[in-house]
Amino acid sequence: MAATTVWTVFLVLTVLLAGRWWPWFLVQNVPPLTLVAVPLLLLALLPLARPVRRPLAAVLAVLLLAGAHLAGYGPGWGTATSHPPGTPVTVFVWSTRYWEMSDDKDAFYAFLRRQHADVYLLQEYLYWKGDQPVRIDDSARLHREFPGYRASVEGELITLTRLPVVTAHHAPTPGGTGDWYWKGTKFQRTDLRVGGRTVSFYNVHLPVPFHLGNPFRANTYRASEGRSAWWTGELGKLRADVVGNPHPAVVSGDFNSPWMKGSSLGGGTRLHSPSASWLPPRSWPVSGFPLPRLWRLDWLFTSQDLAVADDRFGGGAAFSDHTAQQISLIVPAHTP
Repeated sequence: MAATTVWTVFLVLTVLLAGRWWPWFLVQNVPPLTLVAVPLLLLALLPLARPVRRPLAAVLAVLLLAGAHLAGYGPGWGTATSHPPGTPVTVFVWSTRYWEMSDDKDAFYAFLRRQHADVYLLQEYLYWKGDQPVRIDDSARLHREFPGYRASVEGELITLTRLPVVTAHHAPTPGGTGDWYWKGTKFQRTDLRVGGRTVSFYNVHLPVPFHLGNPFRANTYRASEGRSAWWTGELGKLRADVVGNPHPAVVSGDFNSPWMKGSSLGGGTRLHSPSASWLPPRSWPVSGFPLPRLWRLDWLFTSQDLAVADDRFGGGAAFSDHTAQQISLIVPAHTP
């Protein structure tokens, strides 16, 4: 009974505080599987609570269903089942783990070419030296590998596209050493011409919203508070841009949070999830970490009038700790 009470309080606090209160950023990053595993474990222990077994079973059944919904178990949600006529667009979204910094460069580029996407939204277009980010310029190789594509770079974000570019938006670049990364924008907007419409593609890489350090040192908590404020501030800027954007939008990338279900970017956007499995989609980590793949950090939002014909995770494990996201969109003809 005590464990059920504690778990109920935890679930309610997570719903209320996730993404809103900085100390909860670390707590909310438990694997989504936990939201199902804990009530299942408590249900298995019900014989130990014989006097209150029936009412407790009812409570745990509700907690199990709520946890399964929040964790993403069940059929895919948010993805359109019928597709209106329009212009198809393929989008490839991937956090590359510091570009091909420690990879076979030829194999890395061959993997990207095999996607044959109309739009590539790629994150971590940089190197890392010690504890400092290092800007790179691989434009010559990109031009050779992707003839007919235009590349737009914003900090550590790069968008490649063979669709006509209407506007490549750029935020002011901070002038200090490393400020382009630590203080620069964490999303990139590129307006593209699709059929007869302008569609905005947002490439997102929000910062990690907490700091892992010595729990007995005050600076660990100050750093976590600062990182959560950074994450919240960048998400707020992204929301403001989407809300003020008159064009339909596609927003995708690494949000560095497993708790985006139920979130809204405003502007009439909706959240999508792959529909191929009843299990919650997971995109991290796929390599480089001694952890199983239990988290989804990579997400997709689109405007209501854009149809998602397919959305799936797969590929990229040989080069990155994130699996890639492959998206097929349909942009309907504009209706006056």
